[in-house]
Amino acid sequence: MQMQPERQQGYSEKFILVPEAERAMENFKNEIASELGLTQRIQSVGYANMTPRETGQIGGQMVKRMIELVESSMSGGGTQLR
Repeated sequence: MQMQPERQQGYSEKFILVPEAERAMENFKNEIASELGLTQRIQSVGYANMTPRETGQIGGQMVKRMIELVESSMSGGGTQLR
């Protein structure tokens, strides 16, 4: 029996518009996961095997923070979040 490669839930391919930002986004994702208390879960099962609720929590917080950052920069504020 041949093993299938791990696949991300939802999309079969990532679309990163700025390849240089990939590492920064990975770090950002790990930072959010840590704040949500999901680090241990990620280490035990990996991102690919987490529930949609768990990955949605991480993604939702990432989007919220990115929106805050853009709004702050557009209003002339600093880039500091929280």
